Amino acid sequence: MCGNCHTPRDDHGQFDRSQWLQGNLLDFKPDHPMPFAAVAPPIAGLPGFTDEKAVKFLETGLDVTGKPAMWPMPQFRFNHGDAVAVAAYLRSLKH
Repeated sequence: MCGNCHTPRDDHGQFDRSQWLQGNLLDFKPDHPMPFAAVAPPIAGLPGFTDEKAVKFLETGLDVTGKPAMWPMPQFRFNHGDAVAVAAYLRSLKH
């Protein structure tokens, strides 16, 4: 599901696979004022994250500052094995 926000789409609404998980300006926003991230940052290669911090984020939903990620990012609660696998996959992607 990461690609839904973190990957730009082409003129036909299809994922731009050449920009997979490279970040994207979100084309939706809340209908009332609230803290909201207008941009889904690049996550391919895990820029700005150590593997340990990425795993902790995926397990707890807390970002590198210890705060919940801003909406619309889900606050994931992966088990440890799944968090390690997702972090390894993201780390393996070109950025």
